[in-house]
Amino acid sequence: QVQLVESGGGLVQAGGSLRLSCAASGSFFSINAMGWYRQTPGKERELVAVTFSGNTNYADSVKGRFTISRDNAKNTVYLQMNSLKLEDTAVYYCYANIRRFGENRSYWGQGTQVTVSS
Repeated sequence: QVQLVESGGGLVQAGGSLRLSCAASGSFFSINAMGWYRQTPGKERELVAVTFSGNTNYADSVKGRFTISRDNAKNTVYLQMNSLKLEDTAVYYCYANIRRFGENRSYWGQGTQVTVSS
């Protein structure tokens, strides 16, 4: 089994910062990619940022404000969120593509709420 455990969500004022963490645990061979998605009620889940093979991709809406990083030794991915805006309010989900028993599979965390207030 593979588990992704998130932490770091919460309530913050607009312009503030939060840092999300997500640790992968369980039995697997390697992690191909890790990242973050977010979802608001009535909308589809959208990519926020992802890191893979030393590369990073960001949604246009967060470029210059959010930074994704990864600690391979800890199987952990972080999302530093600065200059938060009201529209960043969402449930943030950790994502990982993991190689396990010869197959690549996608896994999701349980989600952590980020609320930005005015």
